[in-house]
Amino acid sequence: MKLFRTNVGPLLSLEDGSYGLISSSWDDLLSQENLADSLRDVLRSSAFEFVESYGELLPPVVSQEVWAAGVTYLRSREARMEESKSAGGGDFYDRVYSADRPELFFKSAGHRVVGHEQHVRLRGDATWSVPEPELVLVLSPKGRIQGFTIGNDMSSRDIEGENPLYLPQAKTYNGSCAIGPCLFVTDDPLPTTTEISIRILRSGGLVFEDRVSIDRIKRPFEELAGYLFRELSFPHGALLMTGTGIVPPDSFTLASGDRIEIQIPPIGALCNTVA
Repeated sequence: MKLFRTNVGPLLSLEDGSYGLISSSWDDLLSQENLADSLRDVLRSSAFEFVESYGELLPPVVSQEVWAAGVTYLRSREARMEESKSAGGGDFYDRVYSADRPELFFKSAGHRVVGHEQHVRLRGDATWSVPEPELVLVLSPKGRIQGFTIGNDMSSRDIEGENPLYLPQAKTYNGSCAIGPCLFVTDDPLPTTTEISIRILRSGGLVFEDRVSIDRIKRPFEELAGYLFRELSFPHGALLMTGTGIVPPDSFTLASGDRIEIQIPPIGALCNTVA
């Protein structure tokens, strides 16, 4: 089931291609401990209004916090070690990759998240910026995996590489977190063959593309969620980015006007343009 946040309210994608408007607020829906069961109840009771148009898609976040896991792919470990080598921090990332405890960091409050076809930004004091395409876990107030969505963890690699303690500045700023286009709500895990793909277009031409399957992620999703919820409470649930296995070459940096297209079937596509 696909759940969209729109100008008219939460919409559920129906089998006939139409959309059903749900009367609940977004926060009330994501506060449910079993979102899939709640949406099935809505479908069985027909407790929705058919709509033909819904205006703009909004990011699927209101009061939810967005967190992120780092160095969960070998490729990410290698890139982080290389970028921070001159600052003496290269060994940190090797240790994180093999440690029992994962790296988790706060990415964004709900009000700073941008959605599908909205603009992401580059830090004004950064010179080396990249997108990081990621599968995102949708978590219940008790940390149960409710479903999935797509995230773009915009990152300033030069700032992070200057000193690992600058990670919050490299990762968290206005326009640095894009999520969408919907929540794919399911009781079932995604197949391990599920692929994350990215294309970056500049002036209409392709400048970078790559893909990776989620079976390259080192840590189980339940483990990442478990660590996040160990000492934190999330009354309206939370979203957790699971890391990236796609890193553009060191010679590449984003520029204003670039279009970033991230696809993860069966969720859909998250597309953003750099402001």
